[in-house]
Amino acid sequence: MRRIKVLYLPAPPDMAPCWDRDVIDALRDRHDVHVYDPALPMHQQFEGCQVVIEHGSVGTAAMIEAAGDAKLWQVHGTGVDHLDLEVFNARGLAVANCPGQHSAAALAECAMMFLLMLARSYQKCRTDFHRNFTREAVAMELSGRNLLIIGLGASGQQLASRAKPFGLRIAAVDVRPFDQTLMDDLGVVELAKPDGLDRLLADADFVSLHLHLNSKTRHIIDSRRLGLMKRTACLINVSRGGLVDEAALHERLNAGKLGGAGLDVFETEPTRTDLPVYQLDNVFTSPHLAGTTDLVSRRRSVFCGHNVDRIASGLGPENIVNDPTTGINCRR
Repeated sequence: MRRIKVLYLPAPPDMAPCWDRDVIDALRDRHDVHVYDPALPMHQQFEGCQVVIEHGSVGTAAMIEAAGDAKLWQVHGTGVDHLDLEVFNARGLAVANCPGQHSAAALAECAMMFLLMLARSYQKCRTDFHRNFTREAVAMELSGRNLLIIGLGASGQQLASRAKPFGLRIAAVDVRPFDQTLMDDLGVVELAKPDGLDRLLADADFVSLHLHLNSKTRHIIDSRRLGLMKRTACLINVSRGGLVDEAALHERLNAGKLGGAGLDVFETEPTRTDLPVYQLDNVFTSPHLAGTTDLVSRRRSVFCGHNVDRIASGLGPENIVNDPTTGINCRR
């Protein structure tokens, strides 16, 4: 394996330093790692670079154009909806992301946190405590309630395994079939194709989204589908804000036509925190931090290092998300 130049496009300055530190630590003993500096000339920094690693939202069209010698554009994350993959296809440049299982447990833990906070009316309990009120908030017991998981990939499965011990009746929607043994282990009593989504939505007490954002999944929860849900049902989203018609969701929550929501992601980020919907006792939020844990950062960094090693050894990268073979001058 030869030593190659890697250009790292760092995380935004308001993010935890571990995201940058772990990537550099995973590579610097084997490769020449350069951290991109926006104050310096762009093309000079990309010159001779074999692999570009970006944190997950910082790549620009100009950077992609400057990466003329690169063989791989590695995303230090799972989502690639911020990238125009057709541009990479036309340039013959492979794009890889980190497998979903690296952040699956973290996402599932956040979703389970929201589910429990919603069931226990946590914000109202907190408010009542500070007002010296007692026994006013009424909690919802989870045993026998219906949880619908939309997208039974890595994080959806992790959520199911955590929800099962609480006695929740778990249903799921996915385009793929799964082995019945796995379904039994996860406690999933019904697995439906996307055409069964409306029916399962109507029965759900909790709905949790675990999908990638693309043209088919954008606003998969729209005004019509929100209208199918029970007035007491709660929506949880730790995946991508664009999966939900946010305006329609806010309308139903503000009107008291939904039981509540747990939201880690938003259509526009950062979102407007002063909106009335975010002041409601039954709406819980976090600033896109569901996958922000120490172990997620390390696992993703190790995978990025693995793909850099493969490029340095003349091998193709793993977990490619585009089709660079359609482009000219392919570098795979």
